[in-house]
This record gives sequence, C-alpha cells and structure tokens, in this order.
Amino acid sequence: MKNLRMKAARAALGLSQQELADAVGASRQTINAIEQGDYNPTIKLCVAICRALGKSLDELFWESEEDTSSGGGLNGKS
Repeated sequence: MKNLRMKAARAALGLSQQELADAVGASRQTINAIEQGDYNPTIKLCVAICRALGKSLDELFWESEEDTSSGGGLNGKS
C-alpha cells in the first residue's frame, strides 16, 4: 500500500526524496520504495523519518481499517 501520508508530509516541508534520505541516513531509492509501498522500513528508520518530518508513528505509518479494508491483509495486499 502506498504511503501517501509520508509523501504528503515530506512535500509539505518542501523536501525532496533525496533530502529526506540524507536526513535519515537512507538512500533515495529506499524513501521512494517506502512511499510506493514496496518496502517495509525498520522501526528505527520509521522513527527517524517521523522525527525528520515532525510527525508521529501513528500519523505516518499506522494503517486504519479504512486503509486495509480495500485490499485485505495487513499491508493492504491480498
């Protein structure tokens, strides 16, 4: 499932994927993969991203029932 909340928070701060990656010690490809829903980051990376974006884990990474109801499964995929 795409992480549109993370992408929106990054964009709201005017950060590119590369700038966020540099801030959290990851690659731009990793940030892109997280936003596209192709990679599940470690909790350590989640916390670093949240700090860099000024958001909580719940705000960026917690999936509500609305997020999971359309695709089934924890990550929205069947």
